[in-house]
Amino acid sequence: MGTGIIGTGVSGLYAAQLGLQTTEHNIANANTPGYTRQRTIQTSTSGLLTGAGFLGQGTQVATIERVYSRFLTEQVVGSQSSASELDSYYAQVRQIDNLLADPKAGLSPALQDFFDGVAQLAANPADLPSRQAMISTAQALSARYRALGDQLAQMNDGINGEIRASVADINSYAEQIASLNEQIGLAQAASGQPANDLLDSRDQLILELNKVIRAKTTSNSDGSVNVFIGSGQQLVVGSQAVGLATISSPADPSRLVVALKSVAGTQEMPEKLLNGGALGGLLAFRSESLDRASRDLGRNAASLALTFNAQSALGQDLFGRSLLSPAGFTPELFSVPAPAVIANANNPAGSPPVSATFVTPPFSGNFYTDLGKSDYRLTSDGNNATLTRLSDDKQWSGANLAAVNSALSADPQGFTLAPADPADPAPPAGASYLIQPTRDASRNLSVNRVLAADPGLIPAAGPIRTAAAANNTGAATISAASVGQGYTAAVQTLSAQPPTPISIEYQAGNLLGFPAGVGVSIDGHAPQPIAAPTDTVAYTSGATITIVGSAPPSGVSFSIAGLPNNGDKFSIDLNPAAVADGRNALALGQLQIQDTMSGKTASFQEAYAQLVSETGSKTRQLQVTSDAQQAILAQAQSSRESLSGVNLDEEAANLIRYQQAYQAAAKAMQIGASLFDTILQIAAG
Repeated sequence: MGTGIIGTGVSGLYAAQLGLQTTEHNIANANTPGYTRQRTIQTSTSGLLTGAGFLGQGTQVATIERVYSRFLTEQVVGSQSSASELDSYYAQVRQIDNLLADPKAGLSPALQDFFDGVAQLAANPADLPSRQAMISTAQALSARYRALGDQLAQMNDGINGEIRASVADINSYAEQIASLNEQIGLAQAASGQPANDLLDSRDQLILELNKVIRAKTTSNSDGSVNVFIGSGQQLVVGSQAVGLATISSPADPSRLVVALKSVAGTQEMPEKLLNGGALGGLLAFRSESLDRASRDLGRNAASLALTFNAQSALGQDLFGRSLLSPAGFTPELFSVPAPAVIANANNPAGSPPVSATFVTPPFSGNFYTDLGKSDYRLTSDGNNATLTRLSDDKQWSGANLAAVNSALSADPQGFTLAPADPADPAPPAGASYLIQPTRDASRNLSVNRVLAADPGLIPAAGPIRTAAAANNTGAATISAASVGQGYTAAVQTLSAQPPTPISIEYQAGNLLGFPAGVGVSIDGHAPQPIAAPTDTVAYTSGATITIVGSAPPSGVSFSIAGLPNNGDKFSIDLNPAAVADGRNALALGQLQIQDTMSGKTASFQEAYAQLVSETGSKTRQLQVTSDAQQAILAQAQSSRESLSGVNLDEEAANLIRYQQAYQAAAKAMQIGASLFDTILQIAAG
């Protein structure tokens, strides 16, 4: 009986000792990240059958287990991945918001200063300081565009660096998880017991991995886990880490992309599969906000340059030169690069080079562009070429690039494609080209050096002037003339030497004297062809009269208002030595308030304000969403900690409980030993 008492006491003593050690381990790791509280699981030893029934033989510790919930852990991991993604996205987009919305460093004040300079020129076209002031504001505006574009480009370079760092972290975590898989498998196979601390370390690594990228796990029978990313791509399989790599995108060498390693090499992963974590936030920011801001800012810069240059071409400089002049006319104030076309690095051999050019801005009351906010991809199946707008996958197709351009003419995008040889068929099957019409336009906008060196070359005047004859007897007046694209064909007789003005005469309710070979449009209606100067056009007081040349409905426009008498004449002539004429400068200034962008639906300021507004809205949305996700993460962590975390008060109570159990077991052993000694003494006596 004494031996039984001692054996039972020893089992209780050992169980209490393990309980004390487990409690002390919990206390020591109370602040260890990822540590899961442990506890001993005791069971009673099988009883010994006696005549009085089964006699208990003490206790044993079956295992030491983690107080662990896979469900709660996965909640924390998933919440952490989403929170890291939103934090990463918000931290980046906030920089763009601060950049574009800055009241001093943003674009709006520079645009306003520039058009103030244009207005000053229109008021004082003969004043060289006013001309120089306009050049200075133009240079300041182009410098502001370049500065904003450069900062966005630097952010893109920074994203590339962070992608490299994130991929390095992912690979490091994958290798550590694979190593722990092997250690856990060996430890649990040798003991048959869970390797609690190794399991905690692995769970913490999986949590850290999800801070970088969203990862899912599956468990294996040997205690290891497999880790998957994206749509099921393997990152860790048992004790083997697959890993990721960074490569330059074949479609755009300036863009760093993530690729999955394999025995066959590396394979680019679609960005839409790489969600969650800081890396997912970086990639989403780049594709959704950074690229859009770069394209939109470039669209603004290109539209400004194209429309301003188009209107400038309708003017006349301080030296009397215009498009009617034989040579020496330099109207373009701004220089902007052509749309970028990047051939895919994997294109078939022999794929021809492709370029693109901006469409000359159409005119409808004012010049405007049809440039959009998207990049495009040109592909070929060998028989047909297809242009796809990447923002919404809208497509234009044709047997060759000329056919694609024809399709674009019905739905203009502000640019056309140009093959190396217009007679070339579609590119070979599998060829692909990335077209970026405006992405780098802001970074490369500049002021024409020739005009900057000589402000007298700014075409501030109008090339055509009108006048009523001094001996007219009626009360009719003629307005100043305005010109549109193709106006030179309408006034080709004026460029003869010596100049011959057009003389329009009123007779019996009609106008005559228009040059043979032109057309005359009234208030935008179809032009009436003029076969001879004696052909008449019905007179309507105040109607807009347009002399149309080879590019209807553009030409020379004016109006005659009032009541003329028979024989009254009105002349349209060249405008030499018009140093005080600021009509074209006034038209240039009007571009500020006209709808010059997005297919004639928005002005420069409105389009930029929309970009600022969209960026600000996205920033605020992410801030609110990020705060909400942090609250969800905190709640998930709290739920997990309430179950698996170490409560020092509870552990202190456990210390007392196990201490008392230890003391009680020791007392039982002492009693057993005393009884055994008594029995020995009786036997000896």
